Amino acid sequence: MELRQLRCVVAVAEELHFGRAAKRLHMAQAPLSAQIQRIERELGHRLFERTTRSVRLTAVGEEFYRRALDILARVDETTADLQAVADGRAGTLRVGFASSASYSVLPQAVRRFRQAAPGVDLQLVPLTSAEQAEQLHEGRLDLGLVRGESGALDLRTERLFEERLVACLPADHALSAEAEVSPQALADEPMIFFPARDMPGYVSEIRPVFAGLPFPRVRTRVVHQETALGFVAAGMGFTVLPESVSSFRPAAVHVARITGDPKTVMCAAFPDTELSPAAERFREALRTSEA
Repeated sequence: MELRQLRCVVAVAEELHFGRAAKRLHMAQAPLSAQIQRIERELGHRLFERTTRSVRLTAVGEEFYRRALDILARVDETTADLQAVADGRAGTLRVGFASSASYSVLPQAVRRFRQAAPGVDLQLVPLTSAEQAEQLHEGRLDLGLVRGESGALDLRTERLFEERLVACLPADHALSAEAEVSPQALADEPMIFFPARDMPGYVSEIRPVFAGLPFPRVRTRVVHQETALGFVAAGMGFTVLPESVSSFRPAAVHVARITGDPKTVMCAAFPDTELSPAAERFREALRTSEA
């Protein structure tokens, strides 16, 4: 039985008049009568009692009408739900992000996205760039936010914004009185660094800062910038972070510009496949957000 046949029964049941029901369905009366008769033959029961003056539902017709209404309501609801998914206003969206995105582009993007698509189940997952690449390739993430445009990740990237790299030093360090420090001055200091395997793009942005110089002695490697700041505050060494770190640095950490104004970029990352409508909406929200 087809949905259009159900709609025919519902129209006649509600109008109790074949002429008015046919007009409501934008069809002629004869084809409508033929449809009802076909349904009745298929069911083996009459749905309507017809006289020259009236049309009324039989007991079977009343039950059929109730069930037809329920089926059509579910179909309409499903159709609306699927359209919302197709428009990027419903469904599930999984977004990975580097920790520095949480205090730069991510909050504004999430706010814009929530306003545009409140029905989407947005799942935000903090991950290193390498972890994001793995999960994007496996289909466990829809979109990622990574530092640096690294071909090592085998992902498409879209540059979102650029900002300075800055030196973060213990507040009691000899260089903490300086607003700007040189790479030469930093090269002799112990450094809190990052593993290239986990953060290839970001590491590739930091290494050129010390081009032509001995690279600082790495005291330890961490994957979270918050951890790096904690170690700096504890006096273990300095680190190099995006300038937006200034918004939440501990009081025991001094932030200084680096001579030459080296830069870091935040990128949206995605596999070489078509993005879901919700992912496209989030990508647009990222484009219109400021760092």
